[in-house]
Amino acid sequence: MSGGPLKDLGRVFDSVADAYDAGRPAYPDEMYRALSELSGVDLDGATTVDVGAGTGILTRALRARGAQVIAVDPGAEMLARLVSRAAGEGGEEGERGAPPPVAAVLADGNALPLADGVADLVTYAQSWHWLDPVVSIAEARRVLRPDGAIVGCWNLNHAAQADWLAAYEARLAEAVPTYWGPAVEEWSVPPIAAAFEVIEERWIPWTRLVGIEDFLLGLRSHSYMAAMSPQTADELVDRQRVELRKAFPEGLLSVPMRVYLAVGR
Repeated sequence: MSGGPLKDLGRVFDSVADAYDAGRPAYPDEMYRALSELSGVDLDGATTVDVGAGTGILTRALRARGAQVIAVDPGAEMLARLVSRAAGEGGEEGERGAPPPVAAVLADGNALPLADGVADLVTYAQSWHWLDPVVSIAEARRVLRPDGAIVGCWNLNHAAQADWLAAYEARLAEAVPTYWGPAVEEWSVPPIAAAFEVIEERWIPWTRLVGIEDFLLGLRSHSYMAAMSPQTADELVDRQRVELRKAFPEGLLSVPMRVYLAVGR
């Protein structure tokens, strides 16, 4: 999936960059503690290459914890939002207490335009499954220092924990031909663990409190929604809104979530 296909993918996500930035959930604090524990890398001062960084959800959290981040993404609009958000966090470069500056690189994880051995961590937040599973890992190993680690993480709805969420996912599966998620029997987490001889995996449960409209913005940010016509996507979102308001008339959702975290050394 290198070259043209990933550039096309960048354009797909660029078209939903606003929804992605506003609607996608952040990761719980426990994930960052687990990341440091499993990788043996202290985030404070670590050089991290965040591949498929999007609008910077993981990038911003890593910077807030003291990491120097090189954000890589094939979407120009996604990166523009990342840079804009980063510029508003923490004052001027070099100011005491400010997060380290972020470098934004328009590229993809199958061909990282970086020198060998420059990173302590290479991270993929909701992104590794879009890349070539062999080439991308070889590139990550190339840019890592000898004691570095490769990290994949996915924020997932835990539909089995709530009937309303299972019904929400089932409606998506019925309406969207390209849907891929927990309502599909053969669905599973991306097989990043198969790329390593030594891998640490952890599931981290958490609960997301979010308003219905922000939750639906997150729905609009998925590639299978971006591939639909605007009218069809609007109609699907409207149907979901009606059902969610029946279940949560106060407008606030309590969404059971879990993070799948995989760390390869």
